[in-house]
Amino acid sequence: MSNEMEIPQSNPHDTEIAGRSYKRLIPVLILVVIACVVLLVVRGILARTHAEARLAQATEQTAVLIVRTVHPRLGSPSEELVLPGNMEAFTDTPIYARTDGYLRRWYFDIGAHVKAGQLLAEIETPELDQQLAQAQADLATAEANANNARTNADRYSGLIKQNAVSQQDTDTFVNQAAATSAAVRSAQANVRRLRELQSFEKIYAPFAGVITARDIDIGNLINAGSNGGAKELFHLEATGKLRIYVQVPQANSRAATPGTPATLVVPELPGQHFPAQVVRTSNAMEVASRTLRVEVDVDNPKGILIPGAMVEVHLKLASPVNSLIVPVNGVLFRSEGISAAVVQNGQVAIVPVTIGRDFGDSLEVTSGLNANDQIVVNPPDSIVAGQKVQFAPSGAQ
Repeated sequence: MSNEMEIPQSNPHDTEIAGRSYKRLIPVLILVVIACVVLLVVRGILARTHAEARLAQATEQTAVLIVRTVHPRLGSPSEELVLPGNMEAFTDTPIYARTDGYLRRWYFDIGAHVKAGQLLAEIETPELDQQLAQAQADLATAEANANNARTNADRYSGLIKQNAVSQQDTDTFVNQAAATSAAVRSAQANVRRLRELQSFEKIYAPFAGVITARDIDIGNLINAGSNGGAKELFHLEATGKLRIYVQVPQANSRAATPGTPATLVVPELPGQHFPAQVVRTSNAMEVASRTLRVEVDVDNPKGILIPGAMVEVHLKLASPVNSLIVPVNGVLFRSEGISAAVVQNGQVAIVPVTIGRDFGDSLEVTSGLNANDQIVVNPPDSIVAGQKVQFAPSGAQ
């Protein structure tokens, strides 16, 4: 026996069959690979399309502006306008001397209430007294000369009828009598003038009021008049009625007419209100401030109110037109004019409006809006007509 192993020989027919099976498998594998690639491509396209659709939807939702709106409120048929003012005495006057001299006595000091015609002070006038005495003596001399001239004129007028005297002498005495009569009248006028000046030795109150200043004392030299170094003796103010001047803005000027009721509030008297009334206006605007000067009068029988004090004047003004009140942040101030953004059917409408009065945090709109309009609060500068909007959730800021 031989120890060598026998090697089996391959069959050529089997080899041929295996080659044919491999060739048929290659197209199938290619088709599978192509199908997988197509499937991956289609899946990627579908995923991208779905992502783009979701992005477009999110973008569209984000583009819709979320807004907060308010309704205009009706304006009041009357409003209260508060303005500062200074109280002044209805009658206020300084009192000066009308004659020269020295102060002999004064009777009232500051804060004193005096009546009309009450004696306030006395002035001593020695020079004036001497001038009056001299004027009276001159008057007596003039009267004596006039009597003598009149006697001579009467005598000569009787003698001329008898042709006992000349006409020239008669005319001389008649004219002399007329001249001396005129001198008497002149002397009488001078005496009356000095007596009038002497009557000013006593200083009387021209009206009832309160002494608010006394600038003299006993022994002071007093000069007549208000010029040439003369000083004020007393200052008198009538406080039974006070007047207050206020500057009403032009926007409210038409409503501030005589007869308009008012109320005064004084800071140092909390809780107290004093009824007053508009009595007159200047009927002219002050160009610098565009305001109307208005006088308000108030009765002050108990003297509670003090002239010169600051006061708040509350004017009850009637509104001349039906108006709506909107917040300031609900109005657009643009180059084309003042307008408001109003929501209508989910879209923005830019509505021109006319502004009346400015109340600080709100504005009066006299035309352009209705009470049912929904006004966008704090609209962005980019807001335009036709833009879609959504309402903010309740309670959102």
